[in-house]
Amino acid sequence: MFLMWPFPGNFAVNYDVCLMTRIQKMSLDYHFKVEQESGSSMHAFFGFNGTAGVWRVSAISEAGGWKDRTTVEDMDLAVRASLKGWQFLYVGDIRVKSELPSTLKAYRHQQHRWTCGATNLFRKMAPDIVRSKGVSVWMKFHLLYSFFFVRRVIAPILTFLFYCIVIPLSVMVPEVSIPVWGMFYIPTAITIMNAIRNPWSIHMVPIWILFENVMSMHRMRAALTGLLETMYVDEWVVTQKLGDHVREKLEVPLLTPVKPTECVERIYVPEVLVAFYLLVCASYDFVLGAGRYYLYIFLQAFAFLLLGFGFVGTAGPCSCP
Repeated sequence: MFLMWPFPGNFAVNYDVCLMTRIQKMSLDYHFKVEQESGSSMHAFFGFNGTAGVWRVSAISEAGGWKDRTTVEDMDLAVRASLKGWQFLYVGDIRVKSELPSTLKAYRHQQHRWTCGATNLFRKMAPDIVRSKGVSVWMKFHLLYSFFFVRRVIAPILTFLFYCIVIPLSVMVPEVSIPVWGMFYIPTAITIMNAIRNPWSIHMVPIWILFENVMSMHRMRAALTGLLETMYVDEWVVTQKLGDHVREKLEVPLLTPVKPTECVERIYVPEVLVAFYLLVCASYDFVLGAGRYYLYIFLQAFAFLLLGFGFVGTAGPCSCP
């Protein structure tokens, strides 16, 4: 049996509006073209997400229906359906119109919801996956280790701790020596996979990696929140859209733009604090250290500063008293 849905090959309609939107499109292209397309071609599991998806009603019923126990109800249903023997098909030649968050604040909320929900689903579903009798041992291993543990738990935590904390701190400890391959093999592998499917975006890959390293700070917090089930595990903030999409001449618009207010959040303190830490480490390496990593750390600090002072994304409304 096959559970079929088409996915968008081009997620952002007007992705030249700002740098953040183009970077988001690169992340989604990697998600659709690498993860989902490869999973479909190998008849392996890949997560369902709610944009332009088509479900069989019998699959939803057999899996137990939609549940609101996590903030990733689409992924939850997909995992339960896969344990019932349903398979998934990616259709990449269908195009739909959608809209990405235009403000950094909205994007942070979206990434928190996705990451926190995925790790919390891992906590809730791990026993069911182990006990499931309808799938192979290989399928269980793929779900538990590759899909959940590596991609949803280890990846966000390791990215921030290693590239934004350990490497900068190591320049102040001469006894610590990080091999060059340890710094470059993961970014290089990601670059190659993006370049294969997105050769027209190869010039954006370094910027994309720096942006993703900044976002890993929020994803790490979200991953730990979902894994430990802290008080913010069920926090649901609807992603605000500013109406930056191309509208058709409809009587009722599909997406209504948010009316801007005079109160605009443009400074994000966590990013600024990390940028200050990185600048200290880079300056020390340049002046007193071995001079091995200062160029990378300066670039990373610059990325944190850009996002910390709101130079990425459009200006949007904030919650005013």
